[in-house]
Parts: sequence; structure tokens; C-alpha cells
Amino acid sequence: MISVTKLKGQRFMLNALYIETIEAFPDTTITLLNGHKYVVLETVEQIQEKIYQFYRSINIIGTLNQEVIDDEE
Repeated sequence: MISVTKLKGQRFMLNALYIETIEAFPDTTITLLNGHKYVVLETVEQIQEKIYQFYRSINIIGTLNQEVIDDEE
């Protein structure tokens, strides 16, 4: 789950596994797989970082990639 903020300042949690697209219209709009849309204050880049951290926290990505990078250096 990632924490995001509605335009009126209300924070809520969103399951990042259900995100289909993230777009800037210029407001950041998150579309879920079920078609629901959420307009949030965070930028696309901030949402991407939150998703990346969430995926790392549940071990979908991350540790193997970092090991490969460390080995190449």
C-alpha cells in the first residue's frame, strides 16, 4: 500500500498492485485496473518512487538487482 493525498488534503492508502496507469493532466491521475480514477497532489515521479519502495518492501523487486549492480562495480 502507498499513501497518497487527494486534492483537498485527505490522505489515503492505495494498493499499488492495482495501479494500471499514472498520468499528469496536469494533476496526477491514478487509474486502477478496475477503472477507478484518483486525482492526487503527488507528482508522477513521487508516485513512481512510492511504488518502487512498496515493491521492494514486499520483495517483488530489488535485492537481486542491487546484488547485480554491486557485482558489476
